[in-house]
Amino acid sequence: MRAAFWLLLIVSNLTISTVAADTPIDVSKIIKKSDAEAALGEPVKDATPFNLNSPDGYYSKCNYYSTKSIRSLVLRVRQAAEGTIDPQQEFEQVAASGGSMKPVEGLGEKAGMFNGTPQNGLPSHVIILYVVQGKSFITIGLSGMKDENAALEKAKTIAEKILARL
Repeated sequence: MRAAFWLLLIVSNLTISTVAADTPIDVSKIIKKSDAEAALGEPVKDATPFNLNSPDGYYSKCNYYSTKSIRSLVLRVRQAAEGTIDPQQEFEQVAASGGSMKPVEGLGEKAGMFNGTPQNGLPSHVIILYVVQGKSFITIGLSGMKDENAALEKAKTIAEKILARL
């Protein structure tokens, strides 16, 4: 009897984790206010999350804005619906959009970053990191940080937290 209970518990946990991997995520519950404050190095206002099911997938977005300066953290995750544009294709479209995307190694299946240069059409002190993992397309924007390498490291830390929940 006891062995059957443990076997049922193990099978139940496997089923729950499999279902959870397909469950839409709420990025504001993964990247909390304290994470945004750590990334931006300043206090931030409360999140402005928004989640939406649409014909082309599930969208979760969240913005954090500093209370002291122009710094901000913008988060977007699209979990593609079956038969819609694949996140790999979406990444390639963004990469070909006219700027100069720098490859970023070690994140998801594919990752790249635009920085704040005139050829990218972004203001200075802005980076946007794009990551593809399975059916998910992640966008992380950080603004107001002068050190591009430090901003990228912070964006990568945020991306890793999101990737761990997919």
